[in-house]
Amino acid sequence: MDDLAMKDAHLNLFKTFRLKWWQASLFKVGLLALGIAVGSYWHGFFDGWLLLLILLAAVSLASVTVVWWKQ
Repeated sequence: MDDLAMKDAHLNLFKTFRLKWWQASLFKVGLLALGIAVGSYWHGFFDGWLLLLILLAAVSLASVTVVWWKQ
């Protein structure tokens, strides 16, 4: 590899990109499935955290909804 290819070879997790609506939906379904799988496998670990996790989900979803509503 030359120097230019080596410079651009790193993974940029924070780059901006756009998804079509069906791609975003597919991503969300995948995250939902992963969350259900993790929750069902390690249900004993998450028992004491259920209320906190529900509050975290409500706050994060509400903040995204407010941003969506204002745009």
